[in-house]
Amino acid sequence: MVDRLLVLQHLDCEGPDLIADLALERGLAVEVFRTDCGDRLPDHTETPGSIALVLGGPMSTSDPLPWLQLELEWLRCRHQMQQPILGICLGAQLLAIAAGGSVEPLRVGEPPVPLREVGYGAIHWLRNAEQEPVLRGMNPSEIVLHWHGDRIRLPASATLLGSSLHCREQVFRIAQHVFALQCHLEVSGPSLERWIEEDRDYVIAAMGADGPEQLLQDWSQLHPQIEQQARRLFSNLLDQWSR
Repeated sequence: MVDRLLVLQHLDCEGPDLIADLALERGLAVEVFRTDCGDRLPDHTETPGSIALVLGGPMSTSDPLPWLQLELEWLRCRHQMQQPILGICLGAQLLAIAAGGSVEPLRVGEPPVPLREVGYGAIHWLRNAEQEPVLRGMNPSEIVLHWHGDRIRLPASATLLGSSLHCREQVFRIAQHVFALQCHLEVSGPSLERWIEEDRDYVIAAMGADGPEQLLQDWSQLHPQIEQQARRLFSNLLDQWSR
């Protein structure tokens, strides 16, 4: 029986948002760990009824941060034990590495040039709900928030589920216990405002001078649709892991 959501958070302003709401609605306890602040992650034998949620952050998977390496080893062990893990952005990248994949800068065009994929845009599902029950009720394409400058090279064990125009590796799973998104569906309006406030230069570099205002405008128009579909996707996933 699933009774806990273990959240690995890496930044004050980047929390579990919608996913925590869904967990609490189901009666799950939500426990947040900040390994970057010295928190110790629980032993895997102590958390048999848990789901791990690994969030994003501005750091790179290649940064020489001792706590990041400890987190990666913890994820590698949890993956080997086939305990449920949901990874988002940096979390998805760490999961790919833990399973034998890699991460590199996102480059597009000929010749390839670096790209920061930031803003609201579509992902396209590559499989359907008959093949992937977690996609039940999803549209062929969904609008998501992009906020990254790296791409994932998937491990051989991964199944690619969704891609965007500029980045092929947007959503993937490994067996039935790992689900990962490079993009964001969990973000609340207040969190987005904080992201923009704290990372304004990054947004402007990616989207231009009007990028911050464009993001907020897009959010105000798109968030009802995005939240509805995000609730559906994450609820499907929680249902799958709660059986």
